[in-house]
Formats: sequence, C-alpha cells, structure tokens
Amino acid sequence: MSRVVRFHRLGGPEVLQIEEIADRALKEGELRVRVEAIGLNRAEQMFRAGVYLQAPVLPSLNGYEASAIVMEVGPGVSGFSVGEPISVIPNFSLNDYGVYAEVAVVPAYAVVKRPKGLTAVEAAAVWMAYVTAYGALIDIAKIGKGDAVVITAASSSVGLAAIQIVNSVGAISIATTRTNAKVSALKSAGAAHVVVTDDQDLVESINTITNGKGARIVFDPIGGQGVDKLAQAMSPGGTLFLYGGLSLEPTIFPVAPAFMKGLSLRGYLIFEILGDKSRREAAIAFITKGLEAGALKPVIAKTFPFDSIVEAHRYLESNAQIGKIVVTVS
Repeated sequence: MSRVVRFHRLGGPEVLQIEEIADRALKEGELRVRVEAIGLNRAEQMFRAGVYLQAPVLPSLNGYEASAIVMEVGPGVSGFSVGEPISVIPNFSLNDYGVYAEVAVVPAYAVVKRPKGLTAVEAAAVWMAYVTAYGALIDIAKIGKGDAVVITAASSSVGLAAIQIVNSVGAISIATTRTNAKVSALKSAGAAHVVVTDDQDLVESINTITNGKGARIVFDPIGGQGVDKLAQAMSPGGTLFLYGGLSLEPTIFPVAPAFMKGLSLRGYLIFEILGDKSRREAAIAFITKGLEAGALKPVIAKTFPFDSIVEAHRYLESNAQIGKIVVTVS
C-alpha cells in the first residue's frame, strides 16, 4: 500500500485527497519509484479543475514532474538500476500516470538520469520549465546573440527558465510583469530588462530597449487581449509563441501588425518536443549541460510537505510565487 493523491470530482484545491492505494504489478516498460519531491505545474491545476487539454477520468491521479529513486525495474526496461536517483519528466497522459504519491509507477520513456549536483528539490523543478522554454526558443526559434526576446509571466518557473536560456546564448531577455512587486526579483533572476505593464507603455518600452527594432520573439502563456500590444512591439518577421491561455479572454489574431510586419503567431506545447525522440534527446542534453555548468539553475519559490498538497495548490493559484513550488515527500 502507498499513499497517493487523487481527486474524485472536479474543483478547487480542496478536491485533492490523500488515499492509500494498493501497489500494482509493473507492466512492460514501467518503473516503480520512491518519490522524493514533486514539482507543481499549472497544467495540474487546470487538470484538477477540468479545464485542461484532456478531461480527467475520475477518480484521477495527478502530477507530471518529480525527483525519485528507482525501486523496481519492470519488464523490457534497460538503462536504469534499483537505487538510482532519477527525474520524472512530463511525457505521459495524466489519465495513465501521476506522481503525486509516495510511490509511483511511471513509464521508462518519461524518466531521465538526474543531473549531477542537483538536490532532490531542485531535480523536481527542472524539466517542465526548461524543456518548455528550450523547445520554443532554441529548438524552433533558434535564438542567438543579440536577439530580443520578450518573456511574459516572467516570474513563473517557465518564465525564469526562459530568462536563463535567453541569457545563456547571448540574447536579450525582456521580462514583463504587471506591477512593481516582482521587479527586483526578476532583475536578480537575470532579466536584462523588466517592463512593468501597469505603469509603462509596453510597445514604447520595448522599442526603446531595442532601438526601435522591436523584439524578434515573444514567449507568452497568457494570450487574451494583450497579444495585440505584444505584436505591435515585435520586429518584422518575428514569431509570437503562445504556450498557454492564462487569460480567460478570447485571444484575437493581431491582424494589422501581423500583416504589416509578416509576423507569425504560433501555438506551442512541450509535448511537441518530448514526443519526438531526437528533439527530446537534444533538449535533455542542452539542459543537462547548462545545469551542470551552472548557466541554468531552477528557482524554488516555496516548499510544502506532502500532507499539505491542498495548501500547495492554493499557493499555486495565488500567483504570489516567483519560481517553482515543490512538495517534499518523506
């Protein structure tokens, strides 16, 4: 028997329940792991609430990302050994697997060697954030030295990962935030520039930073009405990556700036990278190298104990965090 978080109905954080579930036998291609720490993600909040890409099959597991120790290797699995420290990456359906648990069964294709030098908490805070940012900025956009990159929702774990990745290749990181509350933290996190959208004109500010050229890339999980302003602040031929829909407003295609500048608005999800073996391996190699060199380092906002999973989700919904929320498992 193992303690596992499940939910039997859709709703707020309070629907999450810790239950004791019998351990099942491993199937072909699976590992059993002892979870050390869990990284929380917006996708899991949305899944729990019933507004994610797929509807939960109730009662449902949850959780994409964790650091863990291998307990048992299933049939057909090679390359992993009992006692080995690993990380679980978000490369499966939440209707099939979930790592909100003390002991979890996971597919071997969603397991990577833990990068050297990371604590269990740090190792639970890497893959969703860094692969998401890497896929858009490096794999697809191929940003390089001097490229101006606007990063909205910059205090999120993905936003902070994007800042680090942009800086690591010599591009120019421009973080946006609504108020002054997080400006200092964003500058400390490495943002070359911070635009406070409640106080500053976004287009004017980005044009000033880029000497009138505009930003070649925008990396945005918000959408909504703000997309038009972002498009106005872009350079000709630029690409706006939309990787989330945090705004509840409809996202309208920015017709005028897109026509005038030949812009692309591109939908993007992490699974585009993780679902392709060669692109996944390239992402893992890039991120591992950056972590081990110190160019990339996950920012931990706050940790919660496993028994406080409901409180951790409430904090996730507060938008007060700067970086990743991690749940530790004893």
